[in-house]
Amino acid sequence: MKFNINNFVNIRSQRSKIVDFQDLDHIDGVSISAVSAGLYNVKRDDVVLFYFREGANHASVYTQSKLISENLKWNKKIKAKKVYALLINTRNANALTGSKGYDALKQISFDLSSKLNQIQERDEDVPKKISSKEILFGCTGTIGEKFPFEKIKSSLPELVGKVKYTQNKLIWMKAAMGMITTDLKPKVAMAETKIGSSRIKIYGIAKGSGMIYPNMATTLGYLFTDATLSSSILRDVLKQNIKTTFNAISCDGDTSTNDMVSIFSTNKVHNPKIEKFSDKRIKNFINAVHEVLLNLAKQVVSDGEGASKLISVSCVNCKTEKDAKNISFEIANSLLVKTAIAGEDANWGRVAMAIGKSNIKISEQKLSISFGPYKIYHKGSIFKNYNEKDVMDYMRGQHIEIKVDIGQGSKNFKAYSMDLTKKYIEINADYRT
Repeated sequence: MKFNINNFVNIRSQRSKIVDFQDLDHIDGVSISAVSAGLYNVKRDDVVLFYFREGANHASVYTQSKLISENLKWNKKIKAKKVYALLINTRNANALTGSKGYDALKQISFDLSSKLNQIQERDEDVPKKISSKEILFGCTGTIGEKFPFEKIKSSLPELVGKVKYTQNKLIWMKAAMGMITTDLKPKVAMAETKIGSSRIKIYGIAKGSGMIYPNMATTLGYLFTDATLSSSILRDVLKQNIKTTFNAISCDGDTSTNDMVSIFSTNKVHNPKIEKFSDKRIKNFINAVHEVLLNLAKQVVSDGEGASKLISVSCVNCKTEKDAKNISFEIANSLLVKTAIAGEDANWGRVAMAIGKSNIKISEQKLSISFGPYKIYHKGSIFKNYNEKDVMDYMRGQHIEIKVDIGQGSKNFKAYSMDLTKKYIEINADYRT
């Protein structure tokens, strides 16, 4: 599978270099292919296949939007304990395409399973019989356009023919680039840990830079591990970690019809058998999954459409975590806060405005607001040592941290967002042209 360097640099940001990304290499049980199905006017990878030769246990979380894409309808019907493939296309969301969009996936699943069975017969000592109901789909792109069934179907022979059983960093980058839409950069992350004495790999890729707001996952994100873990354990691991990672980010306050985050385990490492989520032997694994998910989530926000700054908003000492989350996102989603930060303006009054509209009872005498290391408002008045010049200098940085101390309890939440620039308007105004 040739890595086309033009596919990597042919994006709006020329600042990214392959060396800037983590060194994902081979993970047993995962095979990758990415090709162009001609879904764009320019030649670029737009269809990606992850093939699990011996099957993979799996778990997914999906959008809570009341309008969901046809691929999510398909995925939710999959009851197989193991899946053998994940097929991802960009450029078209396959949302609001009705029965034709769903039937297209059904036909593609038949064709893909047939072709995978052929390479099972060719390459495996004990070939598996892969069913069309053991394939998951990820779709991303424009909502409401006719699904490009014929183009994707026609790409399957090349896609399967170029499957690579051994990965390296370039192949992972090629897959990540094959998923993007308005993203400026591919998103990859990795961690290594242990279950018992067995060393475990966890690799992840994601796409997303617009229509990002947590009502599940807010993007497409896929994690792969060589651990031996059941689907039920994977589900619990994903559920616990999603709320403080992909459910803690927002670019624009909009939730997609296609949001999907999945984790796949290939069972290639014979770690101690884990029967309960409470087993202390997977504590490090759970933490490592969180590390990968948070890494990817931050990359999504940092690459938000037109973004020039990453914003983190910590709301601490609330009565409930729900209150802390509400306040954090009122600030993170405020257009006035986001534009002030884009303009490098230390206008903390906009943060106060966002706190006030959270519909949560606030005591001015207990409230504190800080930007980075600088305390600005403290328990009912401007902080005595506040120096606006210092804060204005801080606002020139690329990572702006806002901390709000409510002073009414012990519950906390941290959200991640981006600033709002003129570039955001340009990207979205020109999205389909």
